[in-house]
Amino acid sequence: MNVHFIAIGGAAMHNLALALHNKGYQVTGSDDEIFEPSKSRLVNKGLLPEAFGWFPEKITENLDAVVLGMHAKAENPELLKAQELGLKIYSYPEFLYEQSKNKTRVVIGGSHGKTTITSMILHVMHYHNRDVDYMVGAQLEGFDVMVKLTEENDFIVLEGDEYLSSPIDRRPKFHLYKPNIALLSGIAWDHINVFPTYENYVEQFKIFVDSIVKGGSINYNEEDAEVKRVVDASENPIRKIAYHTPEYTVEDGETYLETPEGPMPIEVFGKHNLNNLAGAKWICQHMGIDEDDFYEAISTFKGASKRLEKIAEGKTSVAYKDFAHSPSKVEATTKAVKEQYSDRKLVACLELHTYSSLNAKFLKEYKGALDAADTAVVFYSPHAVEIKKLDAVSQEQIAQAFERDDLVIYTNPDDFKNFLFSQNFENKALLLMSSGNYGGLNFDEVKALIK
Repeated sequence: MNVHFIAIGGAAMHNLALALHNKGYQVTGSDDEIFEPSKSRLVNKGLLPEAFGWFPEKITENLDAVVLGMHAKAENPELLKAQELGLKIYSYPEFLYEQSKNKTRVVIGGSHGKTTITSMILHVMHYHNRDVDYMVGAQLEGFDVMVKLTEENDFIVLEGDEYLSSPIDRRPKFHLYKPNIALLSGIAWDHINVFPTYENYVEQFKIFVDSIVKGGSINYNEEDAEVKRVVDASENPIRKIAYHTPEYTVEDGETYLETPEGPMPIEVFGKHNLNNLAGAKWICQHMGIDEDDFYEAISTFKGASKRLEKIAEGKTSVAYKDFAHSPSKVEATTKAVKEQYSDRKLVACLELHTYSSLNAKFLKEYKGALDAADTAVVFYSPHAVEIKKLDAVSQEQIAQAFERDDLVIYTNPDDFKNFLFSQNFENKALLLMSSGNYGGLNFDEVKALIK
């Protein structure tokens, strides 16, 4: 097949392009800007566009398919040419479904935990040399790419994102996969620029459950009241299998999972990660991995990239960074680090960086999210608020939203950095939560603070 990517440089798009190239397809693409690591990875396979920009002349009748990325606009000149020629135009999830419609599709959905659960499943499969197709939203140890597509593999494991499919397809991605086996980890309002009310957001998960192939199954986190309501209410004729957080203990900064063979030390920690592990175990069992083999493999899982990633450790101090930005993720991550290092003071720093987190109406969702921290710090850039064309957010609004009198708030990157580098981290744990970099913070310099 001859496939062209409009906006090939995106994290998801370039991985799909690499997967198709590895499958033997003819792949071309365009983008107006491409950053690392996408750029180098496309260069290595000879897929980097010769020039940045949009070139309608690349769109010809010789193309079997055009894949349209979210970064492109509806009036993109290449898209308009493809429409004019009547070419088959796919969104990213549509194309993944097209590639997997004859496979057993395993889809992991939820507001939080889906990347970690998908990563756990793939780690276990890789450990036991079970080859599966997949799409996951983080770089995994032992995996060259984030998307793999073959003709021969029976299973494909898909991370089911609820965000929109493309500029001309406003359906959430996970509505298009039609799972045979599904998992729902949690529901907590997110993406308010797309789903302006909580009810509208929850509705997307109802549609997801109803999209499961008849006779299929869903594993769901019964500790999440909204998830339980959504699954219980579905009249789709599928098997419904609940899971919950397994028993575990924490001793001297190490987490032990209770198993039929006794306590087993594991690399990941925190109640939310143990809950994720329980969901992953069920899915692996559906895919033919027995319980003992699952435990053997999962004991070596170190976590997904950017999810509770340990960046430095000293004799009495430790530092983690995490992608957490939504209220439920921030709360779960902060609690996890405090529980793991209960004998140390926790300094938790959160950057409000996304559209939702910088929205004045949404801020109240952060109530209590940093309560587990001994020192709680919030950084945000008023400039970022302007760029996103949002109403200005004041420090008073942020303080009220978190309902924490001693909350430390910074809007200047230098002031935040000075605060961080003035701290004595002896007998402390540092947690940096952001999908950005606090206005230019060098994480390698932060590592030097931990002794």
